[in-house]
This record gives sequence, structure tokens and C-alpha cells, in this order.
Amino acid sequence: MKTILMTGKNIILASKSPRRQQLLKGLDLEFVVRTKEVEEVYPPGLPREEVALYLARLKAKAFEGDLSPDDILITADTIVCIDGQIIGKPSDEADAKRILGILSGKKHEVITGVCLCSTQNQKSFFVKTEVFFRTLKKDEIDYYLEHYRPYDKAGAYGVQEWIGYIGIEKIAGSYFNVMGLPVKELYEELSAFTAL
Repeated sequence: MKTILMTGKNIILASKSPRRQQLLKGLDLEFVVRTKEVEEVYPPGLPREEVALYLARLKAKAFEGDLSPDDILITADTIVCIDGQIIGKPSDEADAKRILGILSGKKHEVITGVCLCSTQNQKSFFVKTEVFFRTLKKDEIDYYLEHYRPYDKAGAYGVQEWIGYIGIEKIAGSYFNVMGLPVKELYEELSAFTAL
């Protein structure tokens, strides 16, 4: 099924993330997934919002020269921040325990930068959501890591998984942004982008 939004355009999602693919499908868009390996390194001293945008643009830059006139490329990067510090993906189980311990009982920010690219234009934007965790017990963190192994996720958790069900007290902003793609804002930006 194709919505009214993208007639005559080839949508390319540059993401291996099954969550992002699921969310984009929710917009009833036909798209293909194409990925390139990109080293996700950013200059020191960038503001948090700029980090997510920089990485989304970096992923788009990898496709320079590869797009056809009817292609629209979507790239995205999600970061988790607490107390002004960016928290990446955990390196192992011990690191995931450490990260979830830091998030426990506190508010943190999830920022997703999105870049839209065609052969003629580029537009990028970011969406920020605040997430409030209740205090997590050690055995809850251990259970989550043992059964869900969230080592590919920024902040060491998936909001749509068990830890989100039992641990998140409230969210201020887009829930889907915390999953990895702010779909309402993406729909609006795509609508404007295709009209350019």
C-alpha cells in the first residue's frame, strides 16, 4: 500500500534497525533498506542536539553520488543524554548494568536527528523527548539484560520492551522518538520535502 504522500518517489531507509523499519512501515510508505558502514565519530564539544544531527548527516554523506533523481534517502541517529552527558550503546553486560544504574530513578533525554536527502536537496531536523525512570531494582536490571540483551541500543534499553513496561513512569514528548524514529515529525518533514 502506498499513501498519498510519496507518489513517484523511491524511499530509501539507511538503517539496519528493525525498530526504525517497523516505524516507517507504520506510515504506509513503500521503501527499501540500504545501509553503508559509517564510523559514528563526531567532533568534541558539539551541543547534544548537534551530535544527533551530525551523525544523521554523516550517514547520508556515505550515499553521495549513489542517489537517483526520484530517490529520497532517510538517515537517523538516536542518542541518550543524562546530566549533560551522552550515553552510547553499551560495550558489554557490565557496561549495560552501569548505564541502567545511571538512568534508574532519574530523567534523561532521547534525541533523534533525522536527515532527508535527494539529488537536489537536504533537510535535517531533531526531536527531543524526556524519559523518567523509576528506581530500578538490581534483580530487575539483571532480568532485563539476561532476557532482552539490549546491547545494540543507545542507553542500554528499548522503551517497547519489558523494562519500558515496568520502569518508565512518564514520557514528555514523542514515544516513537524514544524507539528511534519520530514518525509524526518525519511525516510532516517528508510532506514538505517532496513539495520542494
